Amino acid sequence: MMEGEGRSEAGKAFGLLICGTLVYYHCAYRNSTILSLFSDVLIVLLCSLAILGLLFRQMNISVPVDPLEWQISQDAANSIFAWLANTVGAAESVLRVAATGHDKRLFFGVVVCLYMLSAIGRLVSGATVAYAGLCLFCLYILAENSQSIRTCVPQLQRQRNGTSVEDNNM
Repeated sequence: MMEGEGRSEAGKAFGLLICGTLVYYHCAYRNSTILSLFSDVLIVLLCSLAILGLLFRQMNISVPVDPLEWQISQDAANSIFAWLANTVGAAESVLRVAATGHDKRLFFGVVVCLYMLSAIGRLVSGATVAYAGLCLFCLYILAENSQSIRTCVPQLQRQRNGTSVEDNNM
């Protein structure tokens, strides 16, 4: 993997962490709904675009791409909805097999998973669990792409296996 790709992934992780923090603050701390969050985001985006448009007009800067002319192709729309239909169909199929009880292992796995989710849901809010999961996911992405962690892990593995750096140099 090239160094630029690692920076790109780290940037995505930080962006995701910031967005998750803002969503958590808006929904959990302020006790607002997700609809309120979407409307606030839409208002901020529209106001920002309006201010940028006025600024560009005052500075006589032409905008190369007009967002009003953006269009999605029929093929792209079809592929998006086909992916969505396949995902929903696969989830429905798995849940149907689990509900019939033909696959006992899958059935008990679903029951245990739902029981754990309900127990966690009674202890903490859903927004807190989602935010914690997002934080762990971002830490995983950062750790996977961090150069310093990539160099430390083999050294720690060697020390755990009983060999040290000095033993390998002799």
